[in-house]
Amino acid sequence: MKKTILFLFSFAFFSFSLAQKRNLEFKDILGGRLLKPLPQLVGWADANNYLVTATKKGKREVFKVNAQTGDSTVYFDYSYWNSQLPEGFSLNSAVNRSADYNYFVLRKNNDLYYFSVPDEEFLRLTNDSLAENNPRLSPNGKFVAYTKAHNLYVYDVENEIEKQLTKDGAELIYNGWSSWVYDEEIIGRSTRHLAFWWSPDSKHIAFLRFDDSPVPEFPIFHSEGVHGYLEKTRYPYAGDPDPKVKLGIADVQNSKIVWANFDYSKDQYIAWPFWTPDGKSLTTQWMNREQDSIKIFRINIKDGTKKLIYSEHQNSWVEWFTDLKILKNNKGMIIRSNKSGWAHLYWYDNNGKLKKQITGGDWEVKKIDLVDEDNSVIYFEGWMKESTENHLFKVNFDGTGLTKLTNLAGTHSAKVAPRGKFFYDRFSNINTPPEIFLCDGNGDKIKTLGNSHTKALDEVNLPKIELFRFTTDDGFNLPMIWYLPTNFDKSKKYPVLISIYGGPDAATVHNSFPYWLFRSYLASQGIIVVQVDHRGSGHFGKKGVALMHRHLGKWEMHDYIEAVKWLSKKSFVDTNKIAITGGSYGGYVTCLAMTYGSKYFDYGIAQYSVTDWHLYDNVYTERYMDKPSENPEGYKESSVLTYADKYKGGLLITHGTIDDNVHMQNTLQFINKLEDLNKNFEMMIYPGERHGIRHKFMHSVKLSLKFLFKNLLGKDFTALDN
Repeated sequence: MKKTILFLFSFAFFSFSLAQKRNLEFKDILGGRLLKPLPQLVGWADANNYLVTATKKGKREVFKVNAQTGDSTVYFDYSYWNSQLPEGFSLNSAVNRSADYNYFVLRKNNDLYYFSVPDEEFLRLTNDSLAENNPRLSPNGKFVAYTKAHNLYVYDVENEIEKQLTKDGAELIYNGWSSWVYDEEIIGRSTRHLAFWWSPDSKHIAFLRFDDSPVPEFPIFHSEGVHGYLEKTRYPYAGDPDPKVKLGIADVQNSKIVWANFDYSKDQYIAWPFWTPDGKSLTTQWMNREQDSIKIFRINIKDGTKKLIYSEHQNSWVEWFTDLKILKNNKGMIIRSNKSGWAHLYWYDNNGKLKKQITGGDWEVKKIDLVDEDNSVIYFEGWMKESTENHLFKVNFDGTGLTKLTNLAGTHSAKVAPRGKFFYDRFSNINTPPEIFLCDGNGDKIKTLGNSHTKALDEVNLPKIELFRFTTDDGFNLPMIWYLPTNFDKSKKYPVLISIYGGPDAATVHNSFPYWLFRSYLASQGIIVVQVDHRGSGHFGKKGVALMHRHLGKWEMHDYIEAVKWLSKKSFVDTNKIAITGGSYGGYVTCLAMTYGSKYFDYGIAQYSVTDWHLYDNVYTERYMDKPSENPEGYKESSVLTYADKYKGGLLITHGTIDDNVHMQNTLQFINKLEDLNKNFEMMIYPGERHGIRHKFMHSVKLSLKFLFKNLLGKDFTALDN
């Protein structure tokens, strides 16, 4: 099979000869010991000055730096303002602050406090036994909104009054606090259940109200103490009822609430409200239970009436518009949609009429960075020629002037200044540790602001890394990275470890520096470590991802087996020692590889794995698989349990006992099946651990290393500091 080389980078730093370099050690993979931290750039103060945080001798300051001249002034002095606070308080630990560093919210002993820099005012906001969650300052800094006992509150700072905006919060009724499945799959776990949004004029708060009573209860057992206890969660499995959700708009002055005019008896999803810039109305997004249709409505905040301004349907599934841009002065909205099979930008007017498809083609817009409305220019990140890279582009509203602003091959993450005169760019590739550049609006580098490269890195003999593509039997050119053992010798035989995630539109092969050197350490010990992405991982747009519809597991296994076939043709690959590892969705794929694909995979480490899609949440699962009643054969074919009889051994399974995302029930049903079939496996349970092993992370790492050393290298893991 023909190998198409796309990039061929080698990890070689020539300041020392090989003889002078030491081999990578286990201690090197911990905590970025071989890299130094980059400057903490925290955004732009204005169109010409960026902000950077620095701490020296315990003194923390934010500096404003002129991008053109480099002149620096103190923008905010944490140490000074901390000295103005009562004892025991520090702005360093503020739970919320305004973008201009003028207003801060602090928490102490479950109560909230407020500090105004312009007024030099410190104020206690709450004084009760209840916990206030997700406090958020209003845009003008004069109010603080939060949830408490599942109700939405606002504190009026000027009048020193706490107002309770909702009254019906209860055990299963949440106002402004998202239900588990919304937090995980729709709004995003980074919000920490926050489900309310200030209007730009600080006069209203849009919020979601959740009724979790229809959602089945799932018990999670905690083993602490003598009797243990049950954590009762509301978790909807595939096919289960969803929480009932309403969209409300609260008036901050009179506490009146208006409900958006939806038929709340329907099985539907409502999320992602965006206020208009003037704060006089907002849009919200609606999706049907089938998740194949999405609509955007404009909501009248006075009476809750709605007007449809956009509608989209796809035969597979649709995505939420998480970076929707509502333009000023009623100029419409910018939408990033993958309805063509590739994610691109569209400009619609206020009535939902298409004004212009701004970008198009077999490439992807991944993120909108800045919409410069005054100059009608959009700055966005994505890729055009090579899907393993990420670059910054700009384009005019009318589709003209499409320009790539970053040119070094690799991964760029940019922050554009207002009006686009400057941007700073965090960059790396597999050959280059992370750097930060300051660039002008045309992409020309002004200077380097930081470089993580160290002398210590030069002194280590790092394994060789190569990024390339190989072709499957049906013509897909899939990206692959491999880490070749130190002093690689083609005449020798090496075991292989394939490290994957594998979920839909979740690529892991990127032309970026491997900050955590775990894979490099394994390669230094004599294992070829491989990362490879399948056709549905996002490198081929939504067109490729949609192939997974109703068939999770099918194309992942096809393409990972193709990768093993390709690797097995290499004379230096030990075809009797092919291993695979992954966690969560990657654990699912690992379990499939060790059962369905047992002809090709010899060993596996499956961590906190889904093993049957009946046992995962309905929003995620039904997006790709439809309901179990609508796709029974698909659910059966995608289940690890279906192929348990093909398992030949060599699997290590790990799971946390209180995993509230992928329940340990998945692992228990799988091992029960293996035991019924008299199959042998290894297993490690982590009491008190959630999804992902965090508190006992090092135990998990060393357990994996011991397993890999024993089975792939035929020796014990004997790091001096293990």
